[in-house]
Amino acid sequence: MLNRYNLIAGQSIERLAAISDGVFAVAMTLLVLDLHTPEAAHIHSEAALWQAVVALAPRVLVYLMSFLTLGIFWVGQQTQLNHLERSDRNYTWLHLAFLFAVSLMPFSTSLMAEFISYRVALIAYWLNILLLGVILYVAWVYAFRTRLGKPDVSQEIDEAVRRRIIGAQSLYAFGAALCIINTYWALGFMLLVQLNYALAPRIRFLSRL
Repeated sequence: MLNRYNLIAGQSIERLAAISDGVFAVAMTLLVLDLHTPEAAHIHSEAALWQAVVALAPRVLVYLMSFLTLGIFWVGQQTQLNHLERSDRNYTWLHLAFLFAVSLMPFSTSLMAEFISYRVALIAYWLNILLLGVILYVAWVYAFRTRLGKPDVSQEIDEAVRRRIIGAQSLYAFGAALCIINTYWALGFMLLVQLNYALAPRIRFLSRL
């Protein structure tokens, strides 16, 4: 009876996409809650307000990066789901684990924004991104090997998806390693990686990653 249930559980791609959209929407909304307007009691001039706004720059930078991160991974997940004909119990739980990593992004973003000059915060932030990439990769490999995909999903598509994830994660890892020099260098490089994937450049080498 248990084995029969496992065979029929978690087969709806539509339901999986629906809960994913909801979790992404909430996580992306929660990111902005870490941005706080300057306290009016401490502002007594235009110059003071300008200084307070400028002081928010690091938090705005991390917010932008995290929003881009979630946007990129949402596109990546939707690309996978759009190429699948059905799901199964194991694939559904893999994506629930992926959504768990998505739900951690507001926390790792807040930690990074609060301690932007500390390597520990940067590594925690990168590990969150790494976890997202690893789970998404494992989910795709599982789906392809168990033939959950649509009939037109070819070996070329499989390789393109794998190359995209591995390429991105390799660049993120290199960026995180730059925290040895300075966390701002690391964040700056990671932001460039995100802009690369968000803007889909026409440069042949970058577009292949």
